[in-house]
Amino acid sequence: MAGTQTPSAAPQPFSCWPKTALRVGFGVIWLIDATLKWLPGFRSGYMDTIMGETDGQPGWLKPWFRFWVNWQHPHPYVFAYLVALVETLIAVAVIVGFARKVTYIAAIVFSLLIWGTAEGFGGPYTSGSSDIGTAIIYAVVFGGLLAFAYYQGPSRLSVDYYLEHRISWWHWVAEVGRRNHPKATTASPRASEPSPAPLHV
Repeated sequence: MAGTQTPSAAPQPFSCWPKTALRVGFGVIWLIDATLKWLPGFRSGYMDTIMGETDGQPGWLKPWFRFWVNWQHPHPYVFAYLVALVETLIAVAVIVGFARKVTYIAAIVFSLLIWGTAEGFGGPYTSGSSDIGTAIIYAVVFGGLLAFAYYQGPSRLSVDYYLEHRISWWHWVAEVGRRNHPKATTASPRASEPSPAPLHV
């Protein structure tokens, strides 16, 4: 009928499976890496790796590496086990989608710390350097997952999605931005009610 306006179709939400596939796939890769950290070879060579990164570094970076060597040298096995434990916890949390915002931010910090110690910032940067290290790439991927969580909202295929419906404050741990909370995105009942028709006198 002429003059009749049909309601516009609601915007289609983003499909959640690509974001979930990226998260789970990267979590599996991280879990494989964490599993290797539990092997005896990692523990036996842990301190040598940290100490070896000081060679060839510029003088202004020497105090940074010397601090980490002196701090960890008395108990290298404790720190080796700690690295393996942290990587395992991050991997499991990423795969199941638990505390995603906190996990992603913690993983970014942890990856940068690994990059700045065990990988020596990817250096020293000499004529024979061929890459900048892998941990910085991990940090970028975790940053991408954090951006996905912000722009695409809650992930239904995650533990967080179910916890958010049972724990009122859990969205602060799981989601990036208050708008992503399931209860916050629910339309107000008054907004959907039609306005009353004008009275004719």
